[in-house]
Amino acid sequence: MKTLHSSILCLVVLLLTAPLLRAQDFSKYRHFTLGMNLARLLERTDQKMADVKTIHGRPALIQELTWWPPSAPATSLRPEGVEQILFSFYNGELYKISVTYDPPSTEGLTEQDMVKSISAKYGRATIVAPEINSAANDRYGSKQTPVASWEDEQHAVNLVRFSFSDALGLVVFSKRVNTQAELAIGEAVKLDEQEGPKREADRQKKQKDDLEAARQKNQKSFRP
Repeated sequence: MKTLHSSILCLVVLLLTAPLLRAQDFSKYRHFTLGMNLARLLERTDQKMADVKTIHGRPALIQELTWWPPSAPATSLRPEGVEQILFSFYNGELYKISVTYDPPSTEGLTEQDMVKSISAKYGRATIVAPEINSAANDRYGSKQTPVASWEDEQHAVNLVRFSFSDALGLVVFSKRVNTQAELAIGEAVKLDEQEGPKREADRQKKQKDDLEAARQKNQKSFRP
């Protein structure tokens, strides 16, 4: 009988905690999961490779895709309050999801309101998250001020405030791959700076050669 009671108690605890455990999956944001490949995400967002922007091609392939969810029919509001999502890829793997909320959907909401709402999905928050340093964000002159974070050993979800618009947003990322991507971006910037003068000289030479080729052709065909 004692064993039966213990089994029942364990079952009850499991049933009560199961929803919480599911809610604390920090690798997911709505219908998107960190680690999914580019082709699958393009299919899910109904976009094409032409919409993907290559940020760096070496030492790793860094790509970005910006998606604006379609507005709800007969309204100007985005579904579920999302204005746009920036997906970041490292060698074809989704490693970061940066969400900008639709201003009308968050108007009047305080940081505490947002933390409470997000905590319902991701569990208890750690207020004042570590600041996010992102070369990709620096590219756009967008500084992110941390508000709160939810995380485990592998993934993190950060509520941030964007300096350029003072709007609140959410950044979901893989800690391991984000670190690798940041290192690769830093190395790519160094390579660009080192090879910049040579590339500029090559560009100017090609421009000069093309002009001379056009001159030679037109010398033979031009009639006054």
